Amino acid sequence: MSEVFELGEITISLTRKSVKNVHLTVHPPEGRVSLVAPTNTRTEVARAYAISKLGWIRLQQQALRDQARETQRQYVERESHRLWGRNHLLTIVEADAKPAVKLDHRQITLSVRPGSDAAKRAEVMHAWHKRLLHTVVPVMIARWEPRLGVTVAGYFLQRMKTKWGSCNHAAGNIRMNTELVKKPKDLVEYVVVHEMLHLLEPTHNERFLALLTRHWPQWHESRRELNALPLSTETWSE
Repeated sequence: MSEVFELGEITISLTRKSVKNVHLTVHPPEGRVSLVAPTNTRTEVARAYAISKLGWIRLQQQALRDQARETQRQYVERESHRLWGRNHLLTIVEADAKPAVKLDHRQITLSVRPGSDAAKRAEVMHAWHKRLLHTVVPVMIARWEPRLGVTVAGYFLQRMKTKWGSCNHAAGNIRMNTELVKKPKDLVEYVVVHEMLHLLEPTHNERFLALLTRHWPQWHESRRELNALPLSTETWSE
């Protein structure tokens, strides 16, 4: 069970779990604050701990507010689009044919029917992003299944507003945010490994963190880099 308490303008979600230590987290991109405490922790004790960390919480929230964000994409000629962590220039070709996308070095060519609007162009690009992810995610899953000793029953790609990925422990499935196509491939792999580890441990408890540290020792750096890269104009978080 979770409960919520407020410290001035800051709202904190308190969850009690079978952990040894308190874990305080400021979640990107909006600065949501969560506190995980041992099962028998009294609310006033958790509140006192959060008060002692108010300065740190505010610093983290300010850093998130200052983080770079992408402007809304218009899908017009010579617009910059991120792919695998690098910027690419967009070229628009209007043709009376099936829409298509082609990548050539640092240039993305988007072919659309004459008169297509930004929404239609975005739809074509999103479908292409999914195809790109479908070429790399299965390879990453296959590489890590024997290492982790798990089997992924299936994976899904979709737009997700609040997470980079998720795991359905009972079904053995993982889901990946299609925005990951904009990130460097090693960060995509980090998210894949993170979600696959949830097949072993569904919660973010100390066992999960120990597994993550064993299999992806640089996870702190990966998470920091993932959330430091420019965000889209919508709100995204890990």
